[in-house]
Amino acid sequence: MTKIKIGIVGGTGYTGVELLRLLANHPNVELQVITSRSEAGLRVSDLFPNLRDHLSIKFSIPDVTTLKQCDLVFFATPNGIAMKMVPELIEAGVKVIDLAADFRIKDIAVWQQWYGMEHACPDYVEQAVYGLPEVNREAIKQASLIANPGCYPTAVQLGFLPLLDNKLLNTDFLVADCKSGVSGAGRGANVATLLCESSESFKAYAVTGHRHLPEISQGLNTFNKSDNSHAVDLTFVPHLVPMIRGIQASLYGKLSENIELEELQVLYEKRYENEPFVDVMPLGSHPETRTVKGSNMCRIAIHKPQGNDTIVVLSVIDNLVKGAAGQAVQNMNISFGLDERSGLNIVPLMP
Repeated sequence: MTKIKIGIVGGTGYTGVELLRLLANHPNVELQVITSRSEAGLRVSDLFPNLRDHLSIKFSIPDVTTLKQCDLVFFATPNGIAMKMVPELIEAGVKVIDLAADFRIKDIAVWQQWYGMEHACPDYVEQAVYGLPEVNREAIKQASLIANPGCYPTAVQLGFLPLLDNKLLNTDFLVADCKSGVSGAGRGANVATLLCESSESFKAYAVTGHRHLPEISQGLNTFNKSDNSHAVDLTFVPHLVPMIRGIQASLYGKLSENIELEELQVLYEKRYENEPFVDVMPLGSHPETRTVKGSNMCRIAIHKPQGNDTIVVLSVIDNLVKGAAGQAVQNMNISFGLDERSGLNIVPLMP
């Protein structure tokens, strides 16, 4: 099989280097272009020594003409970058997977409100496919433009999905209490994420509103099969914990009918039985972020405290893999008709 020619715009952040780590050993791809304005001319492995003996390519200045020679371009860039280059690439027949938020939210006014800028190509938002494989696999197969989901939204949506799909939640009040490792803040210099600032500390942030809230709400409302006419009411509170990688989402809701935990377990297992990267754990389990570290797996467990009508769903992912680069590679595999596990059949790191 001819290898897929890949370009990566923005190869110096944590998401970018994670994408490089996964693609360096992917049997079906050829990395042709890796861009960075600040590091142009530098060998990639000189900036990231973990890639020595795996990549000999150098960073280059982003150039649309060069990127047009690729079959697919990943954007591992800050929000607002991809939308300026996507139209020309799509028109040239190049597939695009954007790991930022430029094409995730369908309501342009909502996107502009949360991201504080005017959208450069709103017409392309409608045609973009939201890249959550467990929901949109068939659409991803046909997509030219894939909006890779955010990290918090991935963990939350996969946790709530089976309940909303089966009309089992009272959607008046859902809670997503989520914790993320410091790598979620990116590689840029930031006092709040310095070791002395974040180590041995634990805090909530963006309680009054986080950019991932409208993305999560959009997804949950899409899944919602209940008879209620109003939108899902979600309270989302993110936290920063002193670890490098991982997201742990504790999700709370009230069941809309009396159903035993064992029945719910069967429902979850059936919904995800053919999903290679969702692991529904046995009853009584408490999934840990370290059990998904470096992998594309989402592990889920469900509980009914004291046997009452409150359902607690525990969902863990690696924010840089299933929450970003790994999911992007999974979307690439689907888009090109490859084995979904290709390049992603990784055993998590322990300890």
